[in-house]
Amino acid sequence: MTQAHTSNQKRKSFKERMATVRRAWPDAVEIIRPHAGLWALGLGLLVVGRVAGLVLPATPKFLIDDAIPNRDMGLLYTIIGVVLAAALVQGVANFALTQTISKAGQRLIADLRIKLHRHVSRLPVRYFDRTKSGEIVSRVLNDVEGVRNLIGTGMVEFLGGVIAATLTFAILLYLNWQLTLVIAIFIFAFIVLVVGTFWFLGPVFRQRQEQLADVTGRLTESVGGIRVVKSYNREDVERQVFTGGVHKLMYIIFRTINAISLIALMSSILLGLLAATILYFGGRQMIVGTMTTGDFISYVLYLGFLIAPLSSVVMIGTQLSEAFAGLERMREVLSVEPEDVDGEPRQPIGRIRGEVVFEDVEFEYEPGKPVLRNVSFAAGPGSVTALVGPSGSGKSTLIGLIASFHAATRGRVLVDGTDISRVDLGAYRSQLGCVLQETFLFAGTIRENVLYGRPDATEDQVVKAARMAHCLEFTEKFPDGLDTVIGERGVRLSGGQRQRLAIARALLADPRLLILDEATSALDTESEAAIQNALAALMTGRTTFVIAHRLSTIRHADNILVMEDGEVVESGTHKELLLRRGRYFDMYRRQVDFGDGLFLFEEENEPDGDDSTRKEEKKRRTDALSRILSGE
Repeated sequence: MTQAHTSNQKRKSFKERMATVRRAWPDAVEIIRPHAGLWALGLGLLVVGRVAGLVLPATPKFLIDDAIPNRDMGLLYTIIGVVLAAALVQGVANFALTQTISKAGQRLIADLRIKLHRHVSRLPVRYFDRTKSGEIVSRVLNDVEGVRNLIGTGMVEFLGGVIAATLTFAILLYLNWQLTLVIAIFIFAFIVLVVGTFWFLGPVFRQRQEQLADVTGRLTESVGGIRVVKSYNREDVERQVFTGGVHKLMYIIFRTINAISLIALMSSILLGLLAATILYFGGRQMIVGTMTTGDFISYVLYLGFLIAPLSSVVMIGTQLSEAFAGLERMREVLSVEPEDVDGEPRQPIGRIRGEVVFEDVEFEYEPGKPVLRNVSFAAGPGSVTALVGPSGSGKSTLIGLIASFHAATRGRVLVDGTDISRVDLGAYRSQLGCVLQETFLFAGTIRENVLYGRPDATEDQVVKAARMAHCLEFTEKFPDGLDTVIGERGVRLSGGQRQRLAIARALLADPRLLILDEATSALDTESEAAIQNALAALMTGRTTFVIAHRLSTIRHADNILVMEDGEVVESGTHKELLLRRGRYFDMYRRQVDFGDGLFLFEEENEPDGDDSTRKEEKKRRTDALSRILSGE
């Protein structure tokens, strides 16, 4: 039963490997085809070099059997000249091969990385939501490394080695066909060993690359969140997780080392048996006089020239296995459909006026699990729409639909009357500005981050945006001012400084649609008051969507959408919603800001104290409620 199960597993594994090669082969052909001329040139150079190398094993026969016995100095000089010429030809061919094919392999790596990066940048947001950033980095940088062997010296040397071995085998047959046929048995055993190793190493290389991606991803996360790691004293845990991943990777690599070393062991044994066979048959033939000393020495040298390319084929074969494993993983990424390719041409879009309409929109991240249900509203050009509600109510998802990060499962999202799932995403998003609660900054200078959305802006425009966002208050304290390098994710800046910088970036970009997700959450009261004026200027004439948790910041919104469980349960202005005494009223009365503190208004709670104290407290609450209902 166990043997039958093992046999079935081997057959299944063989089929899977064949399927992997079949899937990856068209990709390999596509990669090789544009470089076919260069590839053919490299193969020609390699053949020339190998043929020139075959001159040396032929010289002992003429030297030992002809030149030395006959004391022929002219033949000796001829042999020396032929050897030097062959060495020169071989050296030039190898040099040209390295300069052309090796560099072509490096160009291929660069081209593939650019191709993968271009494709990944066009993938929908949902791909990045479910894929670790470290895994993406590993596929773009590491998986393509082995693919260079398809164009570089790997594939060329593989085929060149096969050609050289074939030519050498033909020469050996000519020199002594009986001995060569005996040696062919050892060669066949060697080939079987090599082919078996290829099939074994293919899945192992894939496992190694997958584990390397996991380790890279974990390392990226721990380094990016080093402050969280240290604040919770989790360095030991991160070390243990990383160590476990590295050890698992090490054991996978051990499997490849074991396979390669096994080949080396078997090769040594075969080589020993081969040497003994040659000594036996060659010695007998020289004793009986059917083979000269020169013939024997040339035969042994040619045999070395046969074994050498076959040995290189083994090493190159492992590299090609790695290349096909990398191709398979690349194919998985390239098979993910970009967000702007869905079979239908996308419409160009001009300058946006800013009318946004949701028509019975529903959205699901997973089939059968709706996140938004029957959402309908209209936002006119230049209006301000606020989204409020508890966490998980669908506010961020709704914003994601406006930014076209996702497409509605049902219904339509219209901008200026056009379904945004049908418009050119680049032209649309170039008119979209976002200031998010979790500000992301690049590891460049302050100036580079402000210019990110509008690289062609002038110096005066950059300074103006920075001043409006109150960035100059802290940039002028740095010796390099706007040219200060802020570190990865803006680590050298405080949370408030990072958010002000993000606001300056949006100000400079001058978008038609503006998304603010708690844009002032990391600012102190004084800075917030100042930046509210800048945001008010930024919002003027632009259609703005605001996600707010502090309801006091959205009193003047043209429309407030109250969301719960993916639905809009209430909508209207601040005053209209308060007068309805519904869900918004219930949320707002717990967040009444009187300037000197947070006042919690609870009608149902009876004040403590004597009658006089209770009457005074009730009067204060009544006055507060009047202020709330008046919209102050």
